[in-house]
Amino acid sequence: MTQLANTSTTSHAARTDTDAAAEPGTTRVVLTTEEDLLTVRHAVRAATLAVGFGIVDQTRVVTAASELARNAYIHGGGGVLTIDCPRRHGGKGLRLTIRDEGPGIPDVDAALVDGFTTGAGLGHGLGGARRLMDEFEVRTVPGGGTTVVATRWVPR
Repeated sequence: MTQLANTSTTSHAARTDTDAAAEPGTTRVVLTTEEDLLTVRHAVRAATLAVGFGIVDQTRVVTAASELARNAYIHGGGGVLTIDCPRRHGGKGLRLTIRDEGPGIPDVDAALVDGFTTGAGLGHGLGGARRLMDEFEVRTVPGGGTTVVATRWVPR
């Protein structure tokens, strides 16, 4: 069983911790097993509540996080999700940064189109996650992994 940085433990091997080098409130979830996908959903849900999202936006952000985490797990062999809470112009938001060390995405534009899939899925994950968030960026290097940064801002 893996320890949490806060010295508590979970019922499975997921590791969630607070990144000491990051801003206060930053959470990291390490994705190494399918069970860690549930940990992602719980951690993101807690963060959406803490930031003050309504139920519809909570669902949007949790859904986007779930899709991104599943992609990192399935296509990238695992990864790390970082959750933080940026501020701008008096507003606050939630930023999800997910990194993997997988093969990268050969054609990002194609991967963002609904129906594109390299596996058995429906091909809505990456494009769907983009539509659910206010800001969305994909950085990928063939053979060097992928990083997706997605932010949703709390409506004023």
